[in-house]
Amino acid sequence: MATALFSHPSCYYHETPIGHPETADRLRAVLHALEGEEFQFLVREEARPATREEIARIHDRAYIDQVLGAVPLEGQCHLDADTVLSPGSGEAALCAAGAVIGAVDAVMAGEVSNAFCAVRPPGHHAERAQAMGFCIFNNVAIGAAHARAGHGLKRIAVIDFDVHHGNGTQSAFEADADFYFASTHQWPLYPGTGDAGERGIANNILNAPLPARAGSDDFRAMMAEVVLPAIESFAPEFILISAGFDAHRLDPLADLRLDSGDYGWVTEQIVRLAARCAKGRVVSTLEGGYNLNALASSAQAHVRALMEA
Repeated sequence: MATALFSHPSCYYHETPIGHPETADRLRAVLHALEGEEFQFLVREEARPATREEIARIHDRAYIDQVLGAVPLEGQCHLDADTVLSPGSGEAALCAAGAVIGAVDAVMAGEVSNAFCAVRPPGHHAERAQAMGFCIFNNVAIGAAHARAGHGLKRIAVIDFDVHHGNGTQSAFEADADFYFASTHQWPLYPGTGDAGERGIANNILNAPLPARAGSDDFRAMMAEVVLPAIESFAPEFILISAGFDAHRLDPLADLRLDSGDYGWVTEQIVRLAARCAKGRVVSTLEGGYNLNALASSAQAHVRALMEA
């Protein structure tokens, strides 16, 4: 079967201030990189907006109302120091979450083998009642909750290889033994969470931090020897990926030393793992990545590996 690519034009219209690293050019770079001949067989799907009820599986209803009610008619306003709203931000955030929901549905229906969601704003820093770190709604956690509520699955895992720790996803999962969150990330670094001692209610949180300037060998060893065996032991029925590409050596916001080949390799390993324990079910969603050339080549490697599953 094929790989699906979920996106929506509204994701371009979440506007950030001049000089902000999280811009619509990121999404343009990813989608342009996936236009080549080798990607012609991607099943291209337009995301639908998530409903408030779907988002409320992860976020407080008062927070959802606060965010959507604060969307300005013109200009921009801040939800936190790094996270802004523009007139197009509400629809963009709903469609970013809806893309992951739609991708889960497509995989569960057997329409595609797996899927990548090219969306923004990203999501993994967003907590139950707090926007944070460019993130408004936690797209990957909302997708995980939908796999359970919409399809009757029980054990869901998220693997996060963004260079920044996915504190929002960890917070959403840590008190639920049937959700598993595993993260590699640079540490110490923003947002300050992600210590290896943070384990969750039933050892269902695995943080595998990497020091500044760690490179491909360190990353691959941590994945192969720590993260992937732990996920396999958990035996998930569905695997979601928070695909941040900002651990690339060219990225300006951190100091790891990965290259695009590492993202192809880790995706291949995750796909193989999913084939063994989750009936091949994988959905990935874009998180960070702020050097446009590195982001484009890394997304290509990631999607190429999904397509070769």
